[in-house]
Amino acid sequence: MKQIIILIIGILFISCNQIKKEKTIIKIDKKESESTEQIENFDWLLGKWKRLNEEEGKATFENWEKINETEYSGIGFTMQNGDTIKQENIRLIKVSNKWDIIVKVPEEIESVTFNGLGHSENEFICENKEIDFPNRIKYWKNGNKLNASVSSPDIEIQFEFEKINE
Repeated sequence: MKQIIILIIGILFISCNQIKKEKTIIKIDKKESESTEQIENFDWLLGKWKRLNEEEGKATFENWEKINETEYSGIGFTMQNGDTIKQENIRLIKVSNKWDIIVKVPEEIESVTFNGLGHSENEFICENKEIDFPNRIKYWKNGNKLNASVSSPDIEIQFEFEKINE
């Protein structure tokens, strides 16, 4: 009987220590994710956006969602006469303390990666000098609007979006 009581006390002691360790790990993980959110949060991208400065007869949209603390996913598409005439899938992902954009269009087999040059609380810039156009992609928050530009040394295309309320 004495051995059974010692065994039960031992199991309870080990269980309590394990629970205490798990709580500590959760607190540490929570602190790390909170500090990451404060420093690098691109939640201003989230939502459905409509381009304001589009050519007459066309409508361009971008829809962004947050996958996790290190990845955002977007889809951009342009419509004309009820048909989708252009589409691209966009991923903004954190890779080794920088944020890269990966773009995939249906007509291409492989995606194109634009390496992060820099970011702040309200903007990010990525670049790929190995392709003709665009070499640089920039997104920034402008009040309640979302702005973007795609450029190369010879040309720049500006995008201005407003959020669509649904």
